[in-house]
Amino acid sequence: MMRFKRWLREGVWLLLIAAVALWGVDRLRAPALPDDFATLVVKDMQGNPLSLAELSESQPLLIYVWASWCGICKLTTPSVAKMIANGETVLNVALRSGDNARVQQWMSKKGLNGPGINDEKGELTQHWDIAATPTFIVLHKGKVTSSTSGWTSRWGLEFRLWLAHF
Repeated sequence: MMRFKRWLREGVWLLLIAAVALWGVDRLRAPALPDDFATLVVKDMQGNPLSLAELSESQPLLIYVWASWCGICKLTTPSVAKMIANGETVLNVALRSGDNARVQQWMSKKGLNGPGINDEKGELTQHWDIAATPTFIVLHKGKVTSSTSGWTSRWGLEFRLWLAHF
């Protein structure tokens, strides 16, 4: 019994240390978004204007910055596609992934339905100070509530969207 308690205590400490380390890495990799980020109006691949503030008004908006050449994006994209299928609002931003036709084809193949932006030259993501793919930004009522880069689980993304309500 004593051995079990010791292992349990050490396991809790290990989880706490891992959580703090992951939080720290997340903070270091977080993009330094410009002050006007939420008020930006960007154009989708068809040239239609998209207001980030309007897209995030009624429910949290997940901005998913990915690249077709990104290995980790291939792991996270199915989770994002399931979230879209379940009614979550997602704005896809393709980073240096080819022309509009190629990006649209890739999005259709992967189930990334909904609005998409093709940042063919990386200018938009450079302005947003995004240095890693995938990057996830949660916006609600025009305010950034969280951001993370790298692999994350569907549960982690859904938890971030849920937290945005508070």
